Amino acid sequence: MLKMHNLSKLYRTNDIETIALNCINIEIDTGEFVAIMGPSGCGKSTLLNIIGMLDTASEGQYFFNDEDISNHSESQLSQIRKRNIGFIFQSFNLIDELNVSENIELALLYHDMAKKERKDRVAQIMDKVGIAHRAKHMPSQLSGGQQQRVAVARAVVGNQKLILADEPTGNLDSAHGQEVMEMLQGLNSEGTTIVMVTHSPTHSDYARRTINLFDGHVVTENLRATG
Repeated sequence: MLKMHNLSKLYRTNDIETIALNCINIEIDTGEFVAIMGPSGCGKSTLLNIIGMLDTASEGQYFFNDEDISNHSESQLSQIRKRNIGFIFQSFNLIDELNVSENIELALLYHDMAKKERKDRVAQIMDKVGIAHRAKHMPSQLSGGQQQRVAVARAVVGNQKLILADEPTGNLDSAHGQEVMEMLQGLNSEGTTIVMVTHSPTHSDYARRTINLFDGHVVTENLRATG
């Protein structure tokens, strides 16, 4: 699904140059569940943002579905992102003025889809993640675990094939965190590719492969045994 070749990200401020990522070489296949780990400031979120086309590399190549997108314009990247990628954030990023159903439906407004089809799809995904009974509730009326369920629903409602999760359990207690991880594992078992940044070794165990970063480098990759 995606391949990065000698990819680097540099930040320059006046005379100061910071290397966030340094010659990253990564391949992630369709259907994988990959965890990205490492200490704060090692480049995890920068890497996830580049994978999600929210940021661009300074050097190197990025292939997405066999297409070299390294030199694509922002509008080109935006179109690829809308069609293929869903995002789950630590802070949920729900809109306070919209109820659960409306927050999820918002992700479909970029798609060429009739209103009834949107409503049907939202109803299906709310039922799938166990939040249908809260459809008319506002985010402030939900627990943290319920808010993250809404965020997961919003990320997958458009049938995106790649889900990027940045510390998806960071604001949750252990029980709700486990629920979210089990939801992600279930989506992966149905064929969705998932790339997740996490600090939690327990949650990284849900992934099939773990990529460890340190100072902008990939230092190790671990494949979890099955069976």
